[in-house]
Amino acid sequence: MVDLKSQYARIKDVVNESIQEVLETTAFVNGPKVHEFQKNLEQYLNVKHVIPCANGTDALQIAMMGLGLKPGDEVITTDFTFAATVEVIALLQLTPVLVDVEPDTFNIDVEAIKKAITPKTKAIVPVHLFGQCANMEAIMEIAKSNNLFVIEDSAQAIGANYTYSNGTKVKAGTIGDVAATSFFPSKNLGCYGDGGAIFTNNDELAHTIRGIVNHGMYERYHHDVVGVNSRLDAIQAAVLGAKLPNLNAYNKARIEAAKKYDAAFKDEKHIVIPFRSGAEDNHVFHQYTLRVTGVDRDGLAKFLNENDIPCGVYYPIPLHNQKAYLDERYNEADFKVTNQLVKEVISLPMHTELDDDQIEYITTKVKEFINA
Repeated sequence: MVDLKSQYARIKDVVNESIQEVLETTAFVNGPKVHEFQKNLEQYLNVKHVIPCANGTDALQIAMMGLGLKPGDEVITTDFTFAATVEVIALLQLTPVLVDVEPDTFNIDVEAIKKAITPKTKAIVPVHLFGQCANMEAIMEIAKSNNLFVIEDSAQAIGANYTYSNGTKVKAGTIGDVAATSFFPSKNLGCYGDGGAIFTNNDELAHTIRGIVNHGMYERYHHDVVGVNSRLDAIQAAVLGAKLPNLNAYNKARIEAAKKYDAAFKDEKHIVIPFRSGAEDNHVFHQYTLRVTGVDRDGLAKFLNENDIPCGVYYPIPLHNQKAYLDERYNEADFKVTNQLVKEVISLPMHTELDDDQIEYITTKVKEFINA
């Protein structure tokens, strides 16, 4: 699904030199490489504060801790995403409120958010799924009118641009009160282990979060807030620092690969290609996800694997049907889109190293099964 080996080969010298520098200085935790990457990412995103941490799940949890959410507070998020988004809500003893998604973008449905708001609602967590920004302009309007926090889950969309109705562009993860991202190796900007970060333009919130990630300390052995141990190690920062200058090129390569997939599938009546909302750079294709209709999706996945083509089903079970998050409040009628998507979606290989021959082989095999 992701060719990290070929990507590494292209930047091998820079990565190796950067890692070697960490090894020679032995500054493994909160060292110069971490601070250098933090500053460069702030500049890239045009955001005031980037707070690196150990992984994307921690980033979400710490963002919620920083906002001071209390047990019992309701947090609205999408039913169609990876469990980490709802996992941290439950871990903090907040109340997850899952809602349906749009049938075209697969992102959280704005009208469903409106219907889910109660006096206990305190935050909304939109997920920029598969690399495409959610409808942040509408979400921010809802949040403002209801005095709610917005926590962007930007783990799959780093580098994507969100375009407002007036034409203004901003980076995904810089719109809400706070955002979380992951640097898991398969991400558009990935390290060689686990890593994550929190973004915010709020100075006070950034200060709080910087304490939380480091055991609640601002001064050694002075614990001013309840914290955790969640720091990005310097070797991972060295890798990320080497990759960051290439991020725009990486995302462009993904967008171009997606266009080639689109062209190959445009006349296939059983295939729905990914929808783009707004400008081209709103979607950076962390995944290239098709909907297949009137055919055996699981049979297609098996056929592709038999032909040495990796594929993925993201996600096979809605969160509202996961054992850990079952809730009698949920009504299946409220999740019509998600319940349909989990039967139809399939993601094809998507990475920076895809070439025309690979895309032709993949698309030919997909069409061979679809039209059998």
